[in-house]
Amino acid sequence: MKKKILSVMLASVMAISMIGCGSSAVSGVSEEAPAAAESSDADASADAAQPSGEGSATDLNVMLETPVESLDPQQATDGTSFEVIADYTDGLMQMDADGQAVNALAESYEISEDGLTYTFHIRSDANWSNGEPVTAADFVFAWQRAVDPEIASEYSYMLSDIGQIVNAQDIIDGTKDKSELGVTAVDDKTLEVKLIVPVSYFLSLMYFPTFYPVNQAFFESVGDTFATSPETTLSNGAFVLDEYQPAATTIHLTKNENYYNAASVKLAGLNYQVIQDSQQALMSYQNGDLDTTLVNGEQVDQVKDDPAFKAIGAGYLWYISPNLKDVKELDNLNIRYALTMALNREAITTDVLKDGSAPTYTAVPGQFAAGPDGSDFSADQTKFSDYCRFDATAAADYWAKGLAELGISELNLTMIHDADDAPIKVAQVVKEQLETTLPGLTVELQQMPKKERVERMQEGEFELGLTRWGPDYADPMTYLGMWVTNNSNNYGFWSNAEYDKIIDECTTGETAMDAAARWAALYDAEKIAMEEAVIFPLYTQCNAELISTSVSGIEFHPVALNRVYKNAAKN
Repeated sequence: MKKKILSVMLASVMAISMIGCGSSAVSGVSEEAPAAAESSDADASADAAQPSGEGSATDLNVMLETPVESLDPQQATDGTSFEVIADYTDGLMQMDADGQAVNALAESYEISEDGLTYTFHIRSDANWSNGEPVTAADFVFAWQRAVDPEIASEYSYMLSDIGQIVNAQDIIDGTKDKSELGVTAVDDKTLEVKLIVPVSYFLSLMYFPTFYPVNQAFFESVGDTFATSPETTLSNGAFVLDEYQPAATTIHLTKNENYYNAASVKLAGLNYQVIQDSQQALMSYQNGDLDTTLVNGEQVDQVKDDPAFKAIGAGYLWYISPNLKDVKELDNLNIRYALTMALNREAITTDVLKDGSAPTYTAVPGQFAAGPDGSDFSADQTKFSDYCRFDATAAADYWAKGLAELGISELNLTMIHDADDAPIKVAQVVKEQLETTLPGLTVELQQMPKKERVERMQEGEFELGLTRWGPDYADPMTYLGMWVTNNSNNYGFWSNAEYDKIIDECTTGETAMDAAARWAALYDAEKIAMEEAVIFPLYTQCNAELISTSVSGIEFHPVALNRVYKNAAKN
């Protein structure tokens, strides 16, 4: 049977009204591609080459709620880092305003008839900021770094489980050398990629930072200091990094005049300010020191009528992860049902956040992935109500059963969370809800920098963890892949053979070749995770932002890169 290559449109949630964020539409289709696909960048270039606006260009002042953790594209794992890396680095593809994958460093590409070989032709005018051309070898070097077990990239699975690149998993497992990865520099400007099975969303992976190129000679010249300062960072993108140090509270980038598409870049630069206190950030915006800032809680009531106010879908699913491996009380299913059913998600989003975030009761949030029939994978938020809902009476019953099974009458649990404004507020109300509904429960809160919280969760040094996950590509697997046994993001250390088998079949098995069957199987996998309550979903994040009316053209996406500034302007 001839294999079908499925093309899935990426969802894009644009700046909309406060009410609209929780109900904004997702565009998505699935169709059979022609036997051989080919693309050039003629249309993309025509769209991008907009004339710059009147007047002199100036910096855009942007608030960040968390610091950058790493600017190494193969080591970064957080949205803040991804955003800044993408400011000064292009991949083979980029997102257009609607979230579709369009050419960036790739001038054109071909896909083989069987969907197993991608050939990318790199732009002749793509250069690094040291004057050297961007070559196919830069991608080979970077992708080999990503799967190198000595590097231990947390996102190595993007090339194996997700990208299905030949030999990626064997290299990660240490049974093959990184030189055997299925990616080849045919010549300086031609990159060939070999896949194990057709991957419907492969082109969309090419704008994810893990797949960004790295100049090997430069990397080796700076050694362990790579990507820790402007001097140890190269640009091939719209901006050049000129002010940064690890844990910095300010980051500055300047327009890259040698960028291949510099004519379309209207800003003089980007000036990031890390401000974790929302009241301080609002004051900075009101004083004119920021052009964009996040607001939440009571602040939303103050500014919701301001023309600068926007509610923008961010795509992040916030959830609580219970440690099933090291906390015997949380290994009890009745205790987990009690905890998740004691959470009033509507109160969290309506009374605490007030930013348009949507209460969520599924392991895969809604409004970002559309199936073969065009439907939203998680449109039905009641499908797992037997296992996840707000029901104080049922929660108390499950709690009593769980305590009896454990032979205890009281339980103390510690929940770790980020030291940012919104998670602090959410953690406080979660504590109140759990202690009020479940007699004998005491919840201690521990706030800490995000980096420390992530490290503790990965090491299993926690009991409950308030965390989030943003979609890396527009497919349910970006969430469901986390719960596979031994995945580095499987914080609860859950393991289920049936679940693993389904996910494996959906990636490399026969199910992967049948779009409808794959979609149904992913539903089955999600049901297992929800039935075993390995995740307590809370809400899908919507950012309430003030964006100066003098600013236009910022692109917002719920997938991979939340904010893109290439086409932004400030009058």
